[in-house]
Amino acid sequence: MRILITGYKGFIGRNMVNALKNEHDLDLYDLGDELPSFAHISQVIHLGAIADTSCRDVDKIMTHNYDFTRMLYERCLRDYVNIQFASTASVYGKSTEFTETSKLEPLNPYAYSKYLCERLLMKPQDRIKVQIFRYFNVYGPGEDHKEHQASPYNKFEKQARETGRIKLFKGSENYHRDFIHVNDIITVHKKFLNFRDKGIWNLGTGKTKTFMEIAEMVAKKYKAKIEIIPMPKDLENSYQSFTKADITKLMKTLKQ
Repeated sequence: MRILITGYKGFIGRNMVNALKNEHDLDLYDLGDELPSFAHISQVIHLGAIADTSCRDVDKIMTHNYDFTRMLYERCLRDYVNIQFASTASVYGKSTEFTETSKLEPLNPYAYSKYLCERLLMKPQDRIKVQIFRYFNVYGPGEDHKEHQASPYNKFEKQARETGRIKLFKGSENYHRDFIHVNDIITVHKKFLNFRDKGIWNLGTGKTKTFMEIAEMVAKKYKAKIEIIPMPKDLENSYQSFTKADITKLMKTLKQ
């Protein structure tokens, strides 16, 4: 199978390329590249996006996330190329229900751009197979370039190694998130390449850990101290305090 991977320079993209390069022929695209010909491509794995949840430049996010996705989707329809799309649990906002049919409440431009992409890609059509994955909190090797957008696993380990201290937002014992390793994300993508199913699936573990639990685990490993700091004002209204994927649909599909 010949696969086009967008966003191949990113955290998940790099891991995806390493996992697929010995199994499939790959074409790679990242922002600023020339999009390759679709003549021999049979599958797109669309990971590329501005994923900074703190970015407030709506025009920039809409151009790179929504407009590019629309153009890519139109090319896929024209050339009969299936597409897997990386969405996000951020579309749920502050909801406490996380099924694929739950009400969506995106709280920032990034989440809203993904919501719009989902609406575009889920329009009824019979030409291609569209599979959308709502990632929950992904962590794993290769996050360093993400800086403040890296997972707490990465942030806390880096702080512990470099300073012997872990900076933790006040109230972090109340922030429960569903953390999933990047290798598990890739495993699902690979399996779904061979499935005929179309639709949207949550990609999480169905379990939660608090930021405090992760900090304590890392602090114990590196003999580091935990320092409690105030929550930044710009995050207070858009910070998800709880995410827990309902993976009933995912498990049912994987069992086929």
